[in-house]
This record gives sequence, C-alpha cells and structure tokens, in this order.
Amino acid sequence: MDERSVRIEKAARLRELGTNPYPYRYDRSHTIEAARGLWQEGAEGSGPQVSLAGRLIGMRRMGKAAFAHLEDQDARIQLHLSVDRTEDYTSFKELVDRGDIIGTEGSLFYTNTGELTVAVEKFTVLAKAVQPLPEKYHGLRDLETMRRQRYLHLIVDSEARQLFKKRSRTVSLIRRFLEERGFLEVHTPVLQPLYGGAAAKPFVTHHNELHRDLYLRIATELYHKRLVIGGLEKVYEIGPVFRNEGIDSSHNPEFTLLELYWAYTDYTDIMALTEELVKFVALDLNGNLTLPSRTIDGQPVEIDLAAPWKKLPFHQAIALHAGVDTAAVSSREEAVTAAVQAGLKADELGNMDKDHIIEHIFDRRVEEHLIEPTFIVDYPAALCPLAKRHRDDPSLAERFDLYIAGLELAPAYSELSDPEYQAEQFEMLRRQAQRGDEEAPPADEDYITALEHGLPPTGGLGLGIDRLMMLLTGATSIRDVILFPQQRRLPSEDSGGKSEGEES
Repeated sequence: MDERSVRIEKAARLRELGTNPYPYRYDRSHTIEAARGLWQEGAEGSGPQVSLAGRLIGMRRMGKAAFAHLEDQDARIQLHLSVDRTEDYTSFKELVDRGDIIGTEGSLFYTNTGELTVAVEKFTVLAKAVQPLPEKYHGLRDLETMRRQRYLHLIVDSEARQLFKKRSRTVSLIRRFLEERGFLEVHTPVLQPLYGGAAAKPFVTHHNELHRDLYLRIATELYHKRLVIGGLEKVYEIGPVFRNEGIDSSHNPEFTLLELYWAYTDYTDIMALTEELVKFVALDLNGNLTLPSRTIDGQPVEIDLAAPWKKLPFHQAIALHAGVDTAAVSSREEAVTAAVQAGLKADELGNMDKDHIIEHIFDRRVEEHLIEPTFIVDYPAALCPLAKRHRDDPSLAERFDLYIAGLELAPAYSELSDPEYQAEQFEMLRRQAQRGDEEAPPADEDYITALEHGLPPTGGLGLGIDRLMMLLTGATSIRDVILFPQQRRLPSEDSGGKSEGEES
C-alpha cells in the first residue's frame, strides 16, 4: 500500500476514535516566534504554558517518547511527547505523520543540549496531510515543481516564505514612501476598451453583455494622466498588468507595476524620486544599500546602491558598449549597417524601421553591461510616443530608463502634454500597426480630448516590482519572486511540449 493510502486510513482511524482530522478552529496563545521570547535558558522554575499550532516538519519516535519539530509561518520549535505526560500519546505515535498540521499545549523547557522545547501535554490534529512531503534530506530541488506547486515549495522551504514576506513588505514600503510625499493611491480599469501606455501585444477577452472585445491592460498610464488633467496632482497605482509576450528569466505575461504621475515636474525630478525610493526600500528591507551578490559572466558581483548613480545618454551608451555611432544614423540602411557592425545579423531585423533597429542594438549589445545603477537618458523621439521631445534636441525624447544588474527596472518620461503632437504620434503608431507591428497600441481619441482640456507639466514613472524584488533578494528568475508564475503545460496536458519563447 502506498503512503498516501496509509495516511488516508489513518485519517479514517482518527474519525473512528472520535477525532475530526479537519476541525473548524484552534485557539493558540502565541506564534512560535512569540513563544521563543517567553523563556530564557537558565531561568528558574517551570516554563510558561503555551498553546502553539503549525506543521510537523520532522519526527523521531523512540518507543515511550518522541521528538518532533513544529513550524509556523516564521519560526520552528522542538516538541517532546511522552507516554507518561502526553494525553493520547499512542494516537500521536501511530496516527500522526510528518506534514500534519497540529496544535499543542504544554510548558516550555530547555533540553540538555540547550534547545527550547515544548513539553507537550495535549495535542490536536488540525489537518491530516494525506500527501507525504518530499524526502527529508533531499527536499524539493526541481525548479519547475517549486514554481508549479508553490504551496509545496513554501511548506518545505522557510527561506521561500521569507522571500515572499519581503515582497509584501516591499509593496508596503513603497506605499508608505509615496503617501508620505502626498501621493494618492488610485485604481484604474484592468479591463479596458482600448489598451495603451506601452508597446506590447495585449490579451483579448469578450464581454457578452456589452457585445464588445475588451483588453487586459498593458499599462495604467493614459488613465493616470486623465486623473492629473482632472486635478489630482500626485497619483500612483500598484497592480497587475498583462503583456502577451514570451516567458524568460526577466519576463512573465502578468507582472506587477508601480506607475506614478506627478504634476509640475519633469523627468529629472522623477529621476531623483526613483533613486530615493529604491534606496529607501533597500535600506529598510535589507538593512544596508548593498544588493545581494549576483553571478554575472561567471563572477560574483556586489552592487552598491549608495554609490553615485550614473547618467548615460542613449546613443553614448551604444557607442561605449556596442562600438557603433548611432547618433548620426539617418536611414534604415545606415541602421542595418550599424547593427551588423555591432555583431548582429541583418536577417534578425525583419521589417524594423531605423529607430527600432537602433533600439534592438541597445537591447542586444548594451543592456547586459549596465550593472551598476545607471539612468539611460534621452532616447530617440520616435521610440517615445508619449514623452515630450527633448527641450534642447527635438530628435530626442525626455525619457530615462533605470538599469541595475542588466535589468531594465523603471522607464520614466517628461509626459507629452501637447494634444496636437500626441495626435500625430498616435497616427505614427497606426501606420506602424498597418506595417505589421503587433505591439503598436491603437489611437485613443478620448485621451486626445482629455489632453485638450490641459495636462500640466508632468513627470511619470513605471517601476517593475518583480524585477525590483529580483535585485533585493538575489533571485535570478522573475518566476522565483512571483507566487504563481505562468508555466508551460505539462506533457499530459499538451503533447506539443514547450511553448514558443519560453525558457526551461
């Protein structure tokens, strides 16, 4: 008989003995972490009585006594059970297994080896686990299982629980930082009649009652700027956005984005705010401004956020790291030549126009070199249809992207506020879509009408929370900081195997 069947029989036996193996509630007096602070080694007298609850993660049965370890969300503690102290010890010995969730009542004491322990007087089965946990010493090692069965990963890996607690705290810290500076949290539609605010292919659904297609949002930008037009001068939102794209170590189709918009500022103000925000979160979360060590090109690298953050113009970054001068490129043919000189193949450029070829050179030859915190500034205007043209050079846009450890973390603009120029940019995007660009968003005529009512000078930012968590925790894949990332189908679900564009 397999172990699952044995455990099912044990659950049935508990019922026969009058014990519900899945009761409704349990009164615990302390969390394990709180209980650990109640009693100091060497204190006189008997330890305080506690009522604790958690999952059994280890057991040693020794005839008339047993040791076990109980673990809750934050901590673990040893249990000692014995035939002469523990009520219904025989049931514990015969019917309780590693992985079960139990409640315990007893007093605290220290063993001869100095380990804080509960002398268990009574126990209660709170959930009989009929599925066994992974083998004790080898644990859970398969990345796909860890991501697909996150509940199992969290059960067996306390560090994983701490990582996702850090994620929750990070979002709280961001909210605190912004609200202390007068920003108002807002909520905008996830289902949108028109998608926009970024270059991405959307997910499409259909609303039966409205008889129309709707789109999962790819950004919140155009709604936020409507709010600034309406008089809300500092707004932000933290929430999911959806982009119908491939999956790799830094991309997931659903991810969490912070977007904020601040009236009467430009991208230089947003740059200062972004640096302050990232440092604030890192210092509170990790206690210092040194990011966890990462392996880059086979070498361990430590990144210090306290050092002055670099500012590097877009074309200069390409010249520095790709060895080609793109600032003077004036035609698609010249852009193709520059790409080939940078080591790319002409046939991978498809039908990209001049500026998107230059962007491709940057993506393929520059990003990986941007290890220390670097603001890449002043992009080609054609790549930034929602940003103002640079006040000193109209061929450029007032945009920056923050890069750390080769990851694009936070694009930001001096937001475009001229309705006539914005209409021209939408027309440019329409022509791109006609040429087959599936990521070109549609024109939003209502947004043009909103702009005609006057958008004050505004700076805007989009910060990827998942990538920020990768940096703050040392994770190497975005799927390790998302509780339930998208995964390819199992062979039993789809004989076609791995989806196109998805990493192993």
